[in-house]
Amino acid sequence: MTVRELTAAELTDAWQLGRLAFGSDPQPPPAATTPRAGLTRYGAFDDTGRLLGKAVDLHHDQWWNGRPVTAADVAGVAVAPEARGRGVARALLRTLLREAHDRGAAVSALFPTVSAPYRACGWEIAGTLRTVALPTAALPRQRPAAHLSVRAGTPADLAAVTDLYEQTARHRCGMLTRRGPLHDTDELPYDGLTLVEDNGRLVGYAGWNRGRGYDRRSVLTVDDVLATTADAARELVGVLASWHSVAPTLHLTLLPGDALATALPLESTREHDHDTWMHRPVDVTRAVRDRGWPPHARGSVTFTLDDPLADWNTGTWQLDIADGAADLRRTDTDADLHLNVRGFALLYSGAATATAVAQAGLLHHRADVAPHALDLLAAGGPAHLHDYF
Repeated sequence: MTVRELTAAELTDAWQLGRLAFGSDPQPPPAATTPRAGLTRYGAFDDTGRLLGKAVDLHHDQWWNGRPVTAADVAGVAVAPEARGRGVARALLRTLLREAHDRGAAVSALFPTVSAPYRACGWEIAGTLRTVALPTAALPRQRPAAHLSVRAGTPADLAAVTDLYEQTARHRCGMLTRRGPLHDTDELPYDGLTLVEDNGRLVGYAGWNRGRGYDRRSVLTVDDVLATTADAARELVGVLASWHSVAPTLHLTLLPGDALATALPLESTREHDHDTWMHRPVDVTRAVRDRGWPPHARGSVTFTLDDPLADWNTGTWQLDIADGAADLRRTDTDADLHLNVRGFALLYSGAATATAVAQAGLLHHRADVAPHALDLLAAGGPAHLHDYF
């Protein structure tokens, strides 16, 4: 088996493979079968040149406590039915990680259709992107704030929308920067864009898709809704409430703990959909060095790390964190803590404590050694993804 970057002539075959795997529309969109900046497509071939599988490395950046970190986010992994269970996906992901490491990537995220093969390659479940259903009539309707104005957005407003998104995302962990070739567009990605402004300054927006019909089954899907002030959040909730006569249900993708969450009757929501996402380091030294860390986090810990698919991560390491920055360097010091790469992913993304990682069998230590020192790696808090890819 040979794994390499796909040529332009092979993109249609790769799309067809993905169409069979994911049940996509029979007609490919133009972007699927033409070369595109900001991503690398890989294919696995047998010795006759037949395409066995494919995977895509999305050249994203992720925000981690105020600093952008280069990512190799994975999408579109598909293997031909006749080749499944023969190591094709593992070979694809091994090559993808190696090439991503060579181009400077530090971390990787993906949305799995099934977690087991990705766990076998070092990714671990770190969070869930949730979409809730909410009765539109349950939304509070308040008198508009006098200092705010509401208007429809246009493509000319997209740069300001990205800037506002950055205000809410940059100090969190794991969220995409939404910068770069994959996010450059001069068209609205929604049916409608509602903007809330304070003296001409954007303070909130909602991107929504109308759907069909206007009876009790009608749904307004709000893919992206964010605000930077409490007044703007209440204003957006009021605009969404105005849809109650023709769209009795809202589907909203929420960001935990943001301004919108504090203005919505969350007790009236029910789960509509959820997409589990997974994380892993591509290069542990970059992953630690390039991100921001809380200023109060301070300390050192030595541990060994085992990463069979990315052997440049395997070894004994000393982690030092102080003053909002961190360093990870190799050491000859004996270590009492032995961490699996999946355990590293859980700690780095703030999804678990060191004790929980040890209980899951992803961190080993002697009975007389407590694992708590590795909680230092989890000091950044929980990570979130707000974009499905």
